[in-house]
Amino acid sequence: MAILPVDPNAPFLVRAGADILLWSHIGGGSLGMVSGAVAVLAPKGERLHRIAGNVFFVSMLIMSGVGATVAPFLPDRISSLAGAATFYLVASAWGTVMRREGTLGWFELGASSFATAVAVAAVFLGWLASQQPHGLLDHQSYQTAYMIAAIMTLAAALDLKVIFAGGISGRQRIARHLWRMCLGFGVATGSFFFGQAKMLPTFMVGSWAQMALGLAPFAFLLFWIVKVQFSGRQRRAAPALAVAQS
Repeated sequence: MAILPVDPNAPFLVRAGADILLWSHIGGGSLGMVSGAVAVLAPKGERLHRIAGNVFFVSMLIMSGVGATVAPFLPDRISSLAGAATFYLVASAWGTVMRREGTLGWFELGASSFATAVAVAAVFLGWLASQQPHGLLDHQSYQTAYMIAAIMTLAAALDLKVIFAGGISGRQRIARHLWRMCLGFGVATGSFFFGQAKMLPTFMVGSWAQMALGLAPFAFLLFWIVKVQFSGRQRRAAPALAVAQS
């Protein structure tokens, strides 16, 4: 949890600002988990899905933005990159469905550059952590930094693919939106159910319920990706079947 240490004797505005950041981070993450669950369960494209998706988008930007900004002062530099990566994933997922099919603009170019910068920074921090005793930097492992680097490198490469193609449409567009949103959702659930396990009821810690709730977004991701791919094949097969029967 991004708790910014502030001297109790600090000016009121400083302490109030720290409290606002803390509760914005907590509130954004909590609302993100609820709205994310509604978004993945609601019928896709319907009004409820759109509303929940927009709430999730704003909530996660607040949570990840505050986390990325505050973490370096804790200090927790690797967590700062995790926040930046989450911010990027959610923003680019939202931008994918807001952009008209088969088109692109400055947003995609900026997003690709941002992803590349985060990936490079994560590689550097991963290397720096690997040189420290026990492979830790600010209490975070070098493996965490390299995982962020791998995800952001993949995302940046896929951004470049979209840019060179002049846009994205159809099933690829939906899949791009899904995996980025669900990965961002997974950051929220994982941060709470695993990172803040001390806040869970005692009976839940170490149980299958904790594991299931923490990893649920990845199960939803797998389900929707398979569904999108399968439904696309069904739509292509239907005309061919009609021609064969005529």
